[in-house]
Amino acid sequence: MSTLTIDAAAARALPVAAKVGDDKAMLRAAAELTRDLIAPRPGLYWLDLGGSAALGYLALVGATMLPGALAWVAGVVAVLALYRAMSFIHEISHLKHAGPMRGFRRGFDALVGVPMLIPSFMYEGVHNLHHAKTRYGTSQDPEYLPLALMKPWTLPVFVAVSALAPLGLLIRYGVLAPLSVVVPGLRRAVVERYSALAINPGFRRRAPEGEAKRHWDRLETACALWAMTLIALVATGTLPFRAFAIGFAIASLVAVINQVRTLVAHLWENDGEPMSVTAQYLDSVNVPPPALLPMLWAPVGLRYHALHHLLPGLPYHALGEAHRRLTAALEAGSPFHQASYAGLPHLVAKIGRSTLGLR
Repeated sequence: MSTLTIDAAAARALPVAAKVGDDKAMLRAAAELTRDLIAPRPGLYWLDLGGSAALGYLALVGATMLPGALAWVAGVVAVLALYRAMSFIHEISHLKHAGPMRGFRRGFDALVGVPMLIPSFMYEGVHNLHHAKTRYGTSQDPEYLPLALMKPWTLPVFVAVSALAPLGLLIRYGVLAPLSVVVPGLRRAVVERYSALAINPGFRRRAPEGEAKRHWDRLETACALWAMTLIALVATGTLPFRAFAIGFAIASLVAVINQVRTLVAHLWENDGEPMSVTAQYLDSVNVPPPALLPMLWAPVGLRYHALHHLLPGLPYHALGEAHRRLTAALEAGSPFHQASYAGLPHLVAKIGRSTLGLR
């Protein structure tokens, strides 16, 4: 596999999640108790996305212009607000782009996807593979690595490398995208290896076709033009390097926070075997109230990641109510309650112990 090798001792110490069968009572209750929550609320989506993006960009400008402590405060606000706005790419991968949500994907790309160089096509067609029952936790899952079975040093490397994400995106769109138009071999590599928000280094993306390709081409062109313009503005001094560096630091912190959230979104204990829906749920994580900080490091419903794997079609604003209903309805012995954890420190410690072969 990659250099993130599996520690054999740790692997022996962990349970084989693939052996967990489906809990029919939990699956039935999840479906029956949430039928009225399935419809997205367009007004809330637009208000949340637009408000988060506007606050993030305003704070970003403030971080480059305000003096002293005010600049640091603005920087923190920019990180959290832009992180929330960018997290809507996850919702877009599950939304039906018709009816009341028609145009929301275009709005996301205009407000966030192109400016931050994470267009929607980098997640659509990728994230759905992570939810496929036969792919989750296997080598075909673009968003899974058995991190709990790997060497302890892989965890800090996994988080630290994310700080370079803004540089990678700038190179991908500002350099590789235009070059790949005239270099066919490079184009294939760009599509397969550098066009997905994935953590599995073995994942290779298929080239888009039809309307998906037209959507991809339009967005990639816009991102390439923006990235080349940004590079030119910095190179000519039109955009002060200090302002660019602050923006880069903010984008890097967003990427790091998201990577830490990814680190605790699952238990990462599967060694490549197909898993039942219940096993996938138990390998995922909920961090429900009364914990408050998950609102910041796991926004837009991501604090209910296990529940999301149980009900992937449920909109982010309905997950809290769905969790409350299922918590009240399912008895204490139900697997449903086993996926809830107290907070980030506990989860980081848990996966750290797992890499050491400890339980």
